[in-house]
Amino acid sequence: MTSVTTFTIPVGTASVEAFSGRPDDDADHPGVLFLADAIGLRPQIQTMVDRIASWGYVVLAPHLFFRTGTVAELAPSGDLRQPGERERFFATVGPRIDDLAPRDGVDDVAAYVEALRGMPGVAPGPVGVTGYCLGARIATRAAALHPDDIAAVGGFHGGRLVTDAEDSPHLGLLQARAEFVYGHADNDGSMPPEAVEALEAALTGAGLAHSNVIYPDAPHGYTMADTSMYQEAGAERHYAELRDLFARTL
Repeated sequence: MTSVTTFTIPVGTASVEAFSGRPDDDADHPGVLFLADAIGLRPQIQTMVDRIASWGYVVLAPHLFFRTGTVAELAPSGDLRQPGERERFFATVGPRIDDLAPRDGVDDVAAYVEALRGMPGVAPGPVGVTGYCLGARIATRAAALHPDDIAAVGGFHGGRLVTDAEDSPHLGLLQARAEFVYGHADNDGSMPPEAVEALEAALTGAGLAHSNVIYPDAPHGYTMADTSMYQEAGAERHYAELRDLFARTL
C-alpha cells in the first residue's frame, strides 16, 4: 500500500503545491521527482505518483505552473477524453508555458530536488526524474545542470527536446551522467524522427547509457488516461521501462 498527500514546498519566496507518494512503511526509499505535462497536477497525476511509489520510492510531483495560478485555477473544467475538449483546453495553456521561460522552469528544479531530499523517509543519494510532455524537456535540462543529483531520467512523449536554439535541451547532455529512457510518441510534430535521431546522436556522443525509441502508434500524451490521447499499450510499456530504469540506477 502507498499513500499520496498534497502539501506545499518552498521555491524561493513562493509556496508551491505538490503531490507526494510513498510506501506505507517506516523504511527509507530513493527519491523520484515527477514532472507533469502542460495540463498540470490533477487526479491522473495522483494515480501515476501512487503507482510509482508502490515500486518502493518517495515521489514528489510539484506544481510547475505556480507563477501562473493555483492547481485549482489552472485545472481543466471539461472532460479531456471527450471530442474537442482536449483541443479547447490546450488553446488556453500558452500563458502557463510562457511563464516557465526562459528555460522551461529548469531553474526551479534545484528547489524541487532539495525539497524531495528533505522529505521524511528519502534515502541518501541521487534521485530519479520522470517527465511527460514539457516535463520531459525540463528533466533533460535538469540532468545536465545537476549531474551529481540526478542518476536516472525517464522522458515520455516529450516535445522539443531538439531545437535549433543554442540552448536546445539535447545540447546539454555532455554534462549529464544519468541513464536515460525516452519513449517518444509516434508521428509527433514536436518530436519528429529527425529530432529523435539527433537526440540519439547526442546521447551516444555523450557516452550515456540510454534507450531512445518511438512507441508505435502512440499519440502525444499516450500515458495520460484522463485524455483522448491515452494509449494503454504505450502507457504500460512506459511504466515497465521506467520501473526497470529506477531499479537499475537508484
